[in-house]
Amino acid sequence: MKTTVKKGALKPVAPVRQDLTTPGSGGRRGFVARLTKETRIAAAINLDGTGQYDIKTGIGFLDHMLEQLSRHSLIDITLRAEGDLHIDYHHTTEDSGIVLGECLAKALGNRAGIRRYGSALIPMDETLTEVALDASNRPYLIWKVAFSKPKLGTMDTELFKEWFQAFAQLGGLTLHVWNHYGENNHHIVESCFKGLARSLRVACEVDPRQATAVPSTKGVL
Repeated sequence: MKTTVKKGALKPVAPVRQDLTTPGSGGRRGFVARLTKETRIAAAINLDGTGQYDIKTGIGFLDHMLEQLSRHSLIDITLRAEGDLHIDYHHTTEDSGIVLGECLAKALGNRAGIRRYGSALIPMDETLTEVALDASNRPYLIWKVAFSKPKLGTMDTELFKEWFQAFAQLGGLTLHVWNHYGENNHHIVESCFKGLARSLRVACEVDPRQATAVPSTKGVL
């Protein structure tokens, strides 16, 4: 599932913002370009950002969710995607999770200094969702989320699990997502992304008391 990263190998829909991809410009950054017969995706992130985003996947609702992820994690995200949307949204959704997960792993490096764990309990009107994660480099997803309808607008609701699975796998996250209750499907999935965002914000933060130490008794993650 790993992608060979070659900067400039993909010509995205529009240029990826240079302030996120220029080496040596500060912050923990990751850039990935992925080209398959199904999708063409380029993304860049800055873990030490302010929640700026410039995201175009061709899927309006997915853009909205990834914008929430950026804004509430304070991770700057730029992403451009072209996919086989004439078939369905599956490949573009899953592959965007793959690419952003790889960006996260690259930006974290050996994961020295990070707090490692993060969790959030997110209310959104009638909905309550809990997210907990360990940036352990041991990928695993527990997904306890159900939807009352098969589609949210034009997007299949089953695709949200595919995105989270891909992101956790390539990002090296042990990730638990549990929707306790909710009625509105939009609120349910948005609370999942916001919960992930707030959890990442904590887990990826550098702990000044162990800024150069890997947060594990093994000495490696």
